[in-house]
Amino acid sequence: MSHILITGGTGFIGRNLVPVLKEQNFNITVLTRSPEKYRAYPTFNNVTLTSSLSEVAPVDFVVNLAGANLSAKRWTDSYKQEIVESRLNLTENLLEWIKGQSKKPHTLISGSAIGYYGARGNEELDESSTSGSASEFQVRLCSQWEDAAYKAESLGIRVCCIRTGVVLGDEGALQQMVTPFKFGLGGKLGSGNQYFSWIHIKDHVRALMYLINNHDLSGSFNLTAPHPVTNERLTKALGKQLNRPTFATMPPFALKIIVGEMAKMLLTGQRVFPKKLEEKGFTFEYPTVEEALEDLLG
Repeated sequence: MSHILITGGTGFIGRNLVPVLKEQNFNITVLTRSPEKYRAYPTFNNVTLTSSLSEVAPVDFVVNLAGANLSAKRWTDSYKQEIVESRLNLTENLLEWIKGQSKKPHTLISGSAIGYYGARGNEELDESSTSGSASEFQVRLCSQWEDAAYKAESLGIRVCCIRTGVVLGDEGALQQMVTPFKFGLGGKLGSGNQYFSWIHIKDHVRALMYLINNHDLSGSFNLTAPHPVTNERLTKALGKQLNRPTFATMPPFALKIIVGEMAKMLLTGQRVFPKKLEEKGFTFEYPTVEEALEDLLG
């Protein structure tokens, strides 16, 4: 039975990944700051929860998903520092722990995000595309996070960095999008022409399992659906699914007041494609946003 360590396993993606790992008979350890908080959750039955790497027995796989939520708060200087430290410090601690293991894991799958590419408008982006401008916070964050993870390669470990788009599921970004529609205030952001790169939570978990189970895969992978959509198309699809109007428009200045620096990414957009995953034979259950919204909101 393969042993897998997950950091961030109590978060949105982790809570969806753990049941699938159970079905495939993995021995699971979750590193969390609050093990007592989650022991009563049915999801974590027969899962080892710990707050200390020193208590973790040797593992075959490490899936590193931990990090402060990018959209939980306005990007103040202090919160940006928290976002960086929550990712880099833990990844560096993982590397030190791995170095000290007599039996090292053979695979590290580490989080990243499509923020790596920066705000690039309608430019078609895949894993061969360059990183964005270092003047953008999310570009620096993702580049540093990936660089820290790839240091594991010098230890003979297979490394996959997952550049995740906006994950649509029963919590998180989709619920934030839906709320204005419930009050008849749904609408596009700015011009609505900017691209939105997304992925259904089920496809995200399936892609993670694909990377776990296919030991010949390594490097960076875009975890986004094959059909990114404009903000206007997403808005219309949400309105149709919820049977709500979509006449409102969030002006750029208002968005900047609400979310701060993150507004540039939301207003410029990214058009990201999962080229490597598809080339390696992965298929999506929810390739279009209409199919995803029907499953999640229908």
